[in-house]
Amino acid sequence: MIQHTLRASRIAGGIVLIVVGVVLSLPLVPGPGILCIFGGLTALSGEFDWARRLRERMRETFHRAVRRSRGR
Repeated sequence: MIQHTLRASRIAGGIVLIVVGVVLSLPLVPGPGILCIFGGLTALSGEFDWARRLRERMRETFHRAVRRSRGR
């Protein structure tokens, strides 16, 4: 019973973080919104493979952007 409650709360928390991140990204200020979305995907990645793949894609894109910015 406790395992189901923990799983449901992780899923609900992840969805809430993603929704908050999308709302914060609307005014074209991506900083806090991107972090919230990444946090939500991290919470959901323990339960869903699609969230894990999307989180890894976001992480790779972030690292690629950092390498490009350091190269200039």
